[in-house]
Amino acid sequence: MILVSGATGHVGRPLVDALLAAGRKVRALSRDPAGADLPAGVEVAATADLPLSGITSAFFVMAAFPGGSAEPIARLKEAGVSRIVALSSYSVLDDDPKNMIAVKHRELERQILETGAEWTFLRPAGGLAATALEWAGTIRTDGVARFPFGDARTAPVHERDIAAVAARALLTDELVGQAPLFSGPESLSYADRARIIGEVTGEPVRFAELGHDEARQEWLAAGIPPHAVEARLRMFATMVGRPHEISPVDPYLGRPGLSFAQWVADHADTFRKGTK
Repeated sequence: MILVSGATGHVGRPLVDALLAAGRKVRALSRDPAGADLPAGVEVAATADLPLSGITSAFFVMAAFPGGSAEPIARLKEAGVSRIVALSSYSVLDDDPKNMIAVKHRELERQILETGAEWTFLRPAGGLAATALEWAGTIRTDGVARFPFGDARTAPVHERDIAAVAARALLTDELVGQAPLFSGPESLSYADRARIIGEVTGEPVRFAELGHDEARQEWLAAGIPPHAVEARLRMFATMVGRPHEISPVDPYLGRPGLSFAQWVADHADTFRKGTK
């Protein structure tokens, strides 16, 4: 049986589908098992309980464990889980001690290495396309996407591509001991993203550039920790006007990565006026 943490999240949910399609048994962790709305046949359990009986492999998402990764990873080791596939970050390649995202993910990788289990660290570069969901409310109500760096460029990754690489790492031995780094297929500015959302949904979207102080206050109000807010501002400032390097997912999936336009098509109703 395979354990999937963050099973209702952007990556965990399509991963559950991929594992079921491959005929594998899945135990899905959710903070709200009663409201998880997962397919029939999936065993759903509370993240806080972390039931590990019968688990041979695990997909680990740090965000699913607000108390930190050390204790749950120690429990995976104690239970004898033989393979851990973790959603890490390409930021681990940045040795700046102020980059707390990098620091936390390096620590996550170290903890997993010390379990002695087989491992794969997924390092998506360019950010998740799903971060555009932060705009959904203002686009639905005002047709506006707000962000502090309109010309900051990334290569957003469709969550289904991350899930597909995770499934390969869990179902085959081909990625054991590897840290796949892959981006989306195209370098896009944030203004480009707003334009594409409008084109795909058929409801034009205007991009409005926020001042840095405005962005700081909005992100803090949204519950993003102060250190993460400052890391965001520093990171995006370095991306302005610089095309993002493309690291194709093709070697891991045997096909091109899904485009941002495809991601928008998959979530179009989220951005349309009159929807929730």
